[in-house]
Amino acid sequence: MKFSMHNWMRPEPIETTLERLHRFGYDGIEIMGDPERYNTAEVRGLLDKYNLECWGTVTMMFAGRDLLHPDKSVRRDTIQYCRDCLKMAHELEGQIFCIVPSTVGKVKPMASASEEWVWAVEGLKEITEVAGELGIRCGIEPLNRFETYFINRHDQALLLAEEVGNGLGVVLDAFHINIEEVDPMGAIRNVADKLVDFHVADNNRLPAGLGKYDWREVVTTLQSINYQGRLTAEFVIPMDYTPIARAKAKKEHDQQYTAAELKFIEEHGSGLLSAADYDRATEQNINHIQKFL
Repeated sequence: MKFSMHNWMRPEPIETTLERLHRFGYDGIEIMGDPERYNTAEVRGLLDKYNLECWGTVTMMFAGRDLLHPDKSVRRDTIQYCRDCLKMAHELEGQIFCIVPSTVGKVKPMASASEEWVWAVEGLKEITEVAGELGIRCGIEPLNRFETYFINRHDQALLLAEEVGNGLGVVLDAFHINIEEVDPMGAIRNVADKLVDFHVADNNRLPAGLGKYDWREVVTTLQSINYQGRLTAEFVIPMDYTPIARAKAKKEHDQQYTAAELKFIEEHGSGLLSAADYDRATEQNINHIQKFL
């Protein structure tokens, strides 16, 4: 298993992110699904410069992106967004695409369960057909109940993947399965060869080793199913929102973000971390897990 990391948690220039990953021994990046932001030729040059790979990409399901929406135009736009993400991943030689079917933070349905299921299957069939043509493997990520009502557990994701077909698999996140699964390690074993990607954060969503997870058990369980994918860091550092902390955060000028991106980060309980704090967290995460490989 190799190490990858998301980059949505700190919105900074992509070269800043890649240099950090190279410095701390990561193998690649799971780049945020923002096709309009990235010039793929430039990013590929930077990947080569820092001897990194693009493992794949992940949907950023802001408001207005929703495969379950009653408005057909919203569903069509979301499918097109996913197609654009796949094109970006393909140009970066990415191998996987992590899909969250509905808007993150939407916790109440807008239609019947049967209608939403049909829309999800229809949209995912189209997305996975395109992915198959590009040689990219897709996976559905279950999120905890506080971020979505749709697909919280591995068995639900497996059922959806089975109905969609086209090689659709499952992405598991250590933080989410710690909340929703009766047996997190059993969830990993049950997904088995359908596991596309594994997201790393401790039980408190901090970097590995800063919570109560038994990471030796996690790694051993992944090895038992012969998982050959990446251990993709997706920790979230909670912010101190006192006036002193906010004043300090304003001194950081190296971050680039849209209003939607900042809202997404804040809704995940984080904020605009300093480069030094992010360096420490990134190093902590990989150093802890490497002990068990």
